[in-house]
Formats: sequence, structure tokens, C-alpha cells
Amino acid sequence: MSITSLSGKHVAIVTSGLGAGGAERVIAQLAAHWVASGARVSILTFDRPEDPIFHPLDSAVEVHRLALHADQSSTIFQRLRTQMRRVLAVRRFYRAAKPDAVFAFLTKISLLTLAAKLGTGVPVVACERNNPERQDAHPLWNAVLQRLYGRAALIVCQTRGSMRCIPTRLHDKVVVIPNPITPYDVTGVRSGCTLVAVGRLTHQKGFDLLIAAFAAVADRHPDWVVEIWGEGPERPALEQQIRQAKLDQRIQLRGQSKRPGSWLETASAFILPSRYEGFPNVLGEAMAAGVPVIAARCDFGPDEIIEDGQTGLLAESENVDALAEAIDQLLSDADLRAALGTNGEKAIRRYAPKTVAMQWDDALKRVVHRS
Repeated sequence: MSITSLSGKHVAIVTSGLGAGGAERVIAQLAAHWVASGARVSILTFDRPEDPIFHPLDSAVEVHRLALHADQSSTIFQRLRTQMRRVLAVRRFYRAAKPDAVFAFLTKISLLTLAAKLGTGVPVVACERNNPERQDAHPLWNAVLQRLYGRAALIVCQTRGSMRCIPTRLHDKVVVIPNPITPYDVTGVRSGCTLVAVGRLTHQKGFDLLIAAFAAVADRHPDWVVEIWGEGPERPALEQQIRQAKLDQRIQLRGQSKRPGSWLETASAFILPSRYEGFPNVLGEAMAAGVPVIAARCDFGPDEIIEDGQTGLLAESENVDALAEAIDQLLSDADLRAALGTNGEKAIRRYAPKTVAMQWDDALKRVVHRS
């Protein structure tokens, strides 16, 4: 089967929603690529029809929004009922739409999608997008997922390091496909003094570590400010931490960017202080824009994307002192920033969308041919 002519093939993608995340951007790019290749593409989500779609979708993509949101404030029995309704809804979709292949994005979505396939014959590809070892999931979820992984036609990991989260007996089903990095069409103020961080305001993203690290060196760099883009449940705690550090005028929580990539417009340097990741898209996007970067050497991704000292700076994960040292080093040296920005922009080209799309095509061919 030629992947350039997918006429008549139906590819379905299952995900939680279509908001402003990295997985959502990859889904939008992948759907557009497969539509252009002649496939019929459906996206099945559990969010509501009125929820915004942050990353524009190709007009030919069919979107099915099931309005089966899992409310974390509900009781365990209510959440379990919602999950069962999700499984049944996906199963009905399988039987009605008869997709040739299904790609499930995110850990819990993979579990539900694999559970729904029993007896349908639909090949499901489980696409892991984060670090299962660190996610806030009930142990039962992970135990069941380890068993259900055996039902997957393929398992897609984003990094080589993340393969350790997959049982060894299933490694013959694993393919490693990094995220595509598409440069945003923005004009930045590279000569300014703004250190930018981006992500949902959660414990995972480590913005509390960034605030503490910047506070340790802020007096040495009076011209520099920090912008943190994103929203989330940690906002009140981060605002309090900023006030206690007396850095209200130097660290700003900017909220969600109005359009994809607009956070790059003021970025003179970029920092990723995360405690863990799956594959940090924003790190690659900053590098693609020629912005010098610092990243915590967390599991997974940064140490496979950055060559320390050449294309960016790596700091020990969850270590405020190490992060402060890296910030001090980068902000003190304009020549280093220029070199890292140039080298990083060249290095990140290996994640060009066309290159990565070919890897997804290979995975799709493998699944459709097998089925």
C-alpha cells in the first residue's frame, strides 16, 4: 500500500480534548497530513462541542465530541461510571465507523480505547505522550494499562528513554517517534531581556523551581524579567511565591497566549524547569525560533533534544541551585546566548514535520497491512 494514496482508508484519532497542549498540536498536524495523503480522518474527543479548538484543524477532518468530561471533584463511583460510558461510546464508534486504524493519544485514553476494542477487530495504536512513572494516576490505572498494552497493534513512544515505561516483553511493538517541531511565524525581540517559560501551571512543570532559582540570581541581572505563559491550578500558589520573593515587578504570570506561539514574540531566552515531561514541544519551538534555551535534565526528552553547552544548557532536574547557576550563566553572556540560539535552530531541524510524518506513515502502513 502506498502511503501517498490512502483513498478509502479511515484513520481515527482518540484524545481527551482539543485545547492548547502539545499533543493537540501534533494531532492537528497529523490529521492534516493524512487528509492530504487521501485518507478519511476522524477525531474522537471527550470534551464538549462548545469547547474551543486551539490548534486549527483541516476542514476535511471529521470531529466527534462526546461531551463525556471526567470531573475530578466527583466521587470515585461517578468517575468510574464516566469512564465506562466513554468505553461504550468509543466501542459504538468502532462498530459504526469501522476505522482501519485507531491512534489513541495520552495514557488514560489509550487504556479506554484498548478496552473498547475487545471483539471488534479494530487495530489500536497506543500513543504515550507523557511520563507514566510520574503522572498522578491511581495504581490500578497503571496495572490495567500494563495488561491492555498487549492488545495494542503498536505502541508509540516519543523518546528512547520512555521505553522503560513499557514492559520489556512488548518492546517489539514499540516505535519511537518524536514530535514534529514546526517553527512559528513570529517576530521576536531577541535583543531584549525576557526569560520565557511556557506550560500548564501544574506541579509537573516546575514553575515554583523557576521562581526560586530566578530569585537567587535576580539581583545580578536587574534588566531581566521572567514571563510564565499558561494557566492551571497552581496559579494562586505561584502568585503567593512571587509576592513573598518580592518579585512582583520581575516575574509575570501571563496566562494563556492568545494564539499559538505568540509567547515567542518577547522571548530573549527560554527555560523549561519541568519535573518530568513526555516530549517538550515548547522547548523545540523555542529552539526552532533561534531562542537560546535552558532545560532541566528531566525524564523524558530534554537530554535527547539538547547537547549540553552546544545547543542549549541542561541543569540537574528538581535542583534549584543548578537551575539558578544555568540562568546566571546564560543571562551573563550575550555571546553564549547568540551561539546557543544559532546552534539550537540548526539542530532542531531533525524534527522537521516532513521527516517526522514519514515515521508516522511507516507506523500506519505497518498497522493497516497487518490488519
